[in-house]
Amino acid sequence: MAFAFGERSIKNLTGVNADLVRVAHKALALSQIDFAVIEGLRTKARQAELMAAGASKTMNSRHITGHAIDVAPIIGGKIRWDWPLFDELAKAFKLAAKEENVPIVCGADWKKFPDGPHFELDRRKYP
Repeated sequence: MAFAFGERSIKNLTGVNADLVRVAHKALALSQIDFAVIEGLRTKARQAELMAAGASKTMNSRHITGHAIDVAPIIGGKIRWDWPLFDELAKAFKLAAKEENVPIVCGADWKKFPDGPHFELDRRKYP
């Protein structure tokens, strides 16, 4: 099934590094699950809000520089937060990144603070 980003996702990709935008579009084309981009470029003030709420552990977020996005699966027209869905999205993102030759880091792979919705460009290539 072919999915397309909605207006919200397109808006949330504004200011995000073009390579990550390309990977996100490719991941959507490869994914068996529809998803939305729920957050891209963030202000420092927004990042501070997320830290205060416990939703982030750093003020050094890749979102602040446009090198990260958060996505959420859409099932039956509604955003879902079931962890197995994020594992499926990670597969699509990893394949898309490989095909586009863009190194990414998947938050779902983090050991200390797994973050299923989070995908960022690898700092080694994108400092």
